[in-house]
Amino acid sequence: MDHVTLHAPATAHAPGLLLRPWRADDRDAVLEAYRDPLMRRWLHNRLETGDDAAQWLEIQQDGWVTGNRMSFAVLEERQVAAQLVLKRPDPGGPSAEIGYWTAARARGRGVAGRALETVTAWAFDAFAGEGLDRLEIIHTVGNDASCRVAEKGGFALSELLPAGPKWDTEGHRHVRQPSPPYFSSDAGSSASR
Repeated sequence: MDHVTLHAPATAHAPGLLLRPWRADDRDAVLEAYRDPLMRRWLHNRLETGDDAAQWLEIQQDGWVTGNRMSFAVLEERQVAAQLVLKRPDPGGPSAEIGYWTAARARGRGVAGRALETVTAWAFDAFAGEGLDRLEIIHTVGNDASCRVAEKGGFALSELLPAGPKWDTEGHRHVRQPSPPYFSSDAGSSASR
């Protein structure tokens, strides 16, 4: 799949966001984000060194090639503020999963929510022809910030998931299906390839 760049417009209280594929020169920003204790609490992977971050970035870039993991660096005023990833293990299948994190310096300002809305609109528009009709967000119980972002983004809590190999606690599955604006070319964000 071609790399995609998305834009979330500025609001009265926040600058615009640029969502673009990760690049090798984002290594230091990723490593800084992963050093945050709150992020470490919720993410199952650990990035400790520059080599770890470089390997993580390669995985994000490879996902674009295979089309099964489209990962965006979310930039606010040219600084990495968050990550949004669309995971499509079955690229022709009817569902996909969205994951996200927000860097410590950008929390509490709606960055993740605005980026989520942008990627949601893009995904339903870009992959409707391939049968995509369901997006999911999965997070651990207790991650209240992630739960709020999902619910504000129109992802309804669908079910409680049992603890499993990914987490040692229960999880939430949130679901969103397309609504009318996602099947038009005017979805409130702009994309370029």
